[in-house]
Amino acid sequence: MSKLSIICVDDQRDVLAALRKDLEEFRGVGEVVSCESADETMDVLEDLSRHGKEAALLICDHVMPGTNGVDFLARISSDLRFTRTKKILLTGLASHQDTIAAINRARIDYYIEKPWTREGLIAVVKRFLTQYVIEAGLDYTAYASVMDQDTLYRELHLKNR
Repeated sequence: MSKLSIICVDDQRDVLAALRKDLEEFRGVGEVVSCESADETMDVLEDLSRHGKEAALLICDHVMPGTNGVDFLARISSDLRFTRTKKILLTGLASHQDTIAAINRARIDYYIEKPWTREGLIAVVKRFLTQYVIEAGLDYTAYASVMDQDTLYRELHLKNR
């Protein structure tokens, strides 16, 4: 079983530390990587790609120095190497226009507003990791401890139609 890569992007180290702590229950099946910028994240994604791997999930802040989260996620969405990577925008400062751009241009899978709850974050991460595992054709039984059962049944049903 290969570990699932979960990449968290935020320029604030305390936010990254909180995300890592909240995502500890995925440690057995995944690796949580913290990045402080879009450029650093792109380096991590390029490195994964060079090794024939991809990120399962990208949790990205919107307001960051340099490239903002929506522009970065739009870039990721347009790169064919990362089509299966699930994208979550995590922010407390997005405007209505930012949110529309995130959905339409960056094709995000989900939007989480800061401050988040641990339980809410875990539920969303489980749902999207489950979708990723099924879409990537991985043996889902190896990841059973972190699968969202409702999502798993729905995805398997859709896949086998």
